Amino acid sequence: MRAHTRPLNRGSALAVAGVMLAVITAAVPAASAAAPAAAAARAAAAEPAFNYGEALQKSFLFYEAQQSGRLPSTNRVTWRADSTVNDGRSAGVDLSGGMYDAGDHVKFGFPMAAMTTTLAWGGVDYRAAYQSSGQLPYLMNTLRQAGDYFIKAHPEPNVLYVQVGDGNEDHSYWGAPETVEAKGHKRPVYRITASCPGTDVAAETAAAMAASSMVFRPTDPSYADTLLTHARQLYTFADSTKGTNGRDTAYVNCVGAAQGFYNSTGEGGQVEGATKMYWDELAWASIWLYRATGTTSYLDKARAFYPKMGTQEDPGSNGVQVPVFNFGFGWNDKQYAVYEQMAELTGEQPYRDDVQRYLDYWTVGYKGRKGTITPGGLAYIFYWASLRMAANTAFVALKYADHLGTADPLYARYHAFGKRQIDYSLGDNPRRASYMIGFGAGPPRNPHHRGAHGAWTNAGPNSEPAISRHILYGALVGGPDAADSYTDDRGDYVKNEVALDFNSGITSSLAVLYGRYGGTPLATLPRETPDGPEFTLEPTITHQGRETTARTYVINKSAWPATVLDQARFRYYFTLDGATTPGQVTVGASYSQCRTPTGPHLLEGRTYYAEVDCTGTPIFPGGQSEYRREVQLKVGVSEGGTWDPSNDWSAKGAANMTLYDDEGRLIWGTPPGGPGPSPSPSPSPSPSPSPSPSPSPSPSPSPSPSPSPSPSTGTGCTVAYAVNDWGGGFSANLTLTNRGSSAVNGWTLRFAFPGTSQKLTPPGWGATWSQSGTQVTAVNLDWNRTLNPGQAVQIGFNGTYSGSNPKPSAFTLNGTTCS
Repeated sequence: MRAHTRPLNRGSALAVAGVMLAVITAAVPAASAAAPAAAAARAAAAEPAFNYGEALQKSFLFYEAQQSGRLPSTNRVTWRADSTVNDGRSAGVDLSGGMYDAGDHVKFGFPMAAMTTTLAWGGVDYRAAYQSSGQLPYLMNTLRQAGDYFIKAHPEPNVLYVQVGDGNEDHSYWGAPETVEAKGHKRPVYRITASCPGTDVAAETAAAMAASSMVFRPTDPSYADTLLTHARQLYTFADSTKGTNGRDTAYVNCVGAAQGFYNSTGEGGQVEGATKMYWDELAWASIWLYRATGTTSYLDKARAFYPKMGTQEDPGSNGVQVPVFNFGFGWNDKQYAVYEQMAELTGEQPYRDDVQRYLDYWTVGYKGRKGTITPGGLAYIFYWASLRMAANTAFVALKYADHLGTADPLYARYHAFGKRQIDYSLGDNPRRASYMIGFGAGPPRNPHHRGAHGAWTNAGPNSEPAISRHILYGALVGGPDAADSYTDDRGDYVKNEVALDFNSGITSSLAVLYGRYGGTPLATLPRETPDGPEFTLEPTITHQGRETTARTYVINKSAWPATVLDQARFRYYFTLDGATTPGQVTVGASYSQCRTPTGPHLLEGRTYYAEVDCTGTPIFPGGQSEYRREVQLKVGVSEGGTWDPSNDWSAKGAANMTLYDDEGRLIWGTPPGGPGPSPSPSPSPSPSPSPSPSPSPSPSPSPSPSPSPSPSTGTGCTVAYAVNDWGGGFSANLTLTNRGSSAVNGWTLRFAFPGTSQKLTPPGWGATWSQSGTQVTAVNLDWNRTLNPGQAVQIGFNGTYSGSNPKPSAFTLNGTTCS
């Protein structure tokens, strides 16, 4: 989603941006119509700089991370689970499923459909590349996730549900999708009908379903038929209810909730080429119905809608109008893709002229006008998510070049442009860094994405943790500004958000480049696992007379996946002393956000426990009051009983109290004489996989410590040391960042506890921990032994102390003092 709280509303911001783009559009001398053949051949044959197979493969992980509803068994993202499964129920319709739009949890039908059409286009025309790369099943899974949703969203021929969730309410919550319903957010649904239509979104959804039907036709003709039936009905709905001026029946006129986010009559500001009309969607849908059915009347419709899509003045012509050429293919501007497809389908010169005018404007210039190209080589089509527009235009260029064939003198021009835009996104740019998360060198780590952040306080994108807990593999971030400047800032939703339509153009382009240059998808994809304890108890235990008080916080910082505990319970264990009987034991609470504690309950022998049941009190990573719940538990004996807490199991601290989830599974602590919770899986893979084209090796299921015999280090490092303290016990989380100019290959972190009573409790996480006296040492594991410049890794441990618990004041990394 690309609208947030900001000084300018979306319409104003886009208008200003449009004027700026119009002003900075450069005037350049007209270029020759064709480069020399020898130069063209050299350009076309250039060796690939990146592993396109790996990038294509990872791009599908992003779509899987965006899945809503009950996740299919094919989902490979370990930190996702079912979410918003009740969408549409309040309106009597099942609208679960589909995909979340961006870094939020609204389902916008228009951009979801645009993404689907673009992906399906690549699947139809480059099926062989998908098959040879092994990615065809993942393409089809993605298209089915969208297609199944569109089928449910289209319950009647002239009814289409086009949005689930309110953008403004959704943006008030910074939490994982799995917790949205627990938070109590409303999920309103919005639809178009014959009496209040939406020509643009109905036509785009028809295009998406028709194009998808062609992908499924060879292997699942029944599903293809279902998609095509809906596509035909939606096309008729769009065509029969259309207005007269291109905007009067746009969907935002009936769905006001979309106006501030995906305003089909406002996108693109004042740039002439952003036409803001629905004629392009009608032409686009006509093309895909023609391709899916072979019925020539659809092609005739495309011809009829084509002249209405928008024009601008032909430079130097004294007012002669030509089809628009100075914007780009995107969720609201299909005319540029229509040019290309009509040129292919008909071979007629006017359509060839239109697509070549558009592509020349962004390559060599057209009649003295040329699109803005950044110093680093990016086609800077629009300021909001610049890479999105460049990648979409790259696919049109690559597709048209392939239509022309390598013998055509224009092939190299358009192919080289398309390849250049994708290579820029993957790392061939002034930063020498990738803009696809989890791919290549120095990719972004902190996208504007609630689920990937893994936060628990609902305090916005700049809340803790500083480094996102998840790697949103395969997501293309918005991208740099016109000077190639970019910062990996989670709060920057213009440059650092991700979205469905950001990815579809690069995915389809990568299929082209894989088919042309090859590449090697990874044999095993990185698999994330928890970064430390996700559920904890944090008690402050005090003893007075015949009573023990355990002021206890039940903490839920879960993110693998984010989990709502609605029936959690915890136990405090103690021993009956002397002749004290169970009847003399008193159990209660001076304050409780859960139910009244019960007990004593016999465990075995003279060991008993008090239990606190939190059923009905949801505990989830969704806010300051939701992620932790407080109970001031009191356990003691009445007069005449003996109370000696020194031999009580739980008096030793948090690790000796136990917490159970909704299914009764032990998730924290160790009971007397029993095992603790099931060990967490091995630590997460490195946040920055090894740069392409060499694929990253698969992380070991059980990484073992592997310090380098001669570790290298850069010139600087920082360590952030954060503590959760519960009185006598604590968890320490350290964020180690390489501030040097070179990679650290193998590392050892050392520091000293200021107090002699401070002890770490192995094994810890993220490193191999040891302690000698007050000196503490952490040695890298296999998966995080390399820290590239600017890269951070999170490690930590549990510990105990008596008295005070001061923080260490000095840290060294491979002998170098960190700040």
